[in-house]
Amino acid sequence: MLIDDKEWHQSPDFLLEAEALLAKSVECLNHLNLIKNDRDAIDCMLSTLLKLAEKTDALALRSTAEFSRQVHALLDHSHPHPDMNEQILDTLGECFSLMAWQLELVDPVTGQLNLDGNEQATLIESLAVQVDPLPASLSCQQNSFNVFSIAKRNA
Repeated sequence: MLIDDKEWHQSPDFLLEAEALLAKSVECLNHLNLIKNDRDAIDCMLSTLLKLAEKTDALALRSTAEFSRQVHALLDHSHPHPDMNEQILDTLGECFSLMAWQLELVDPVTGQLNLDGNEQATLIESLAVQVDPLPASLSCQQNSFNVFSIAKRNA
C-alpha cells in the first residue's frame, strides 16, 4: 500500500529517522560482536527494531515494517534471549543490510518501495532456524506430512 504524495511530503525527515534507527541497530550488533550476549545491547536492538517498524508502518512501507517486526519477534520470543553466536550475528547483519537497501530504494518523491520479498523471507527463515532449530524442523516435518496426506487422498 502506498501513501499519497501529500502525506509523504509532510514527513521529509522520515528517511533520516529510519536510517538513524537502523544505524543504532547496527551499533548494537557491533557491540554484540565484541561482547557476546550483552543484555543491554540485545534490549537496545529489540527496542530499536520496534521503533523502526512503527516509523516504516506509519508511512505505509509495510514490507520493511513487517521485516523489522519479524526479526524482533524471533529474537524477543526466545526465552531467555538466544545465544548470539556468530551465525546469528552474521544473519542479523544481512537483515540490517537488506533493511538499509530498502530504505535507500524508497522513492523520495512518492514513498513507493518496489521489491521482491524472497530475500527477506529467506533471511527470516534462516534466522528462525538459527534462533530455535527444533520448532522449525518440526514445522517442516508437519508440512511434509500434510502434503503427503493430501497427495495420498487424491490418489
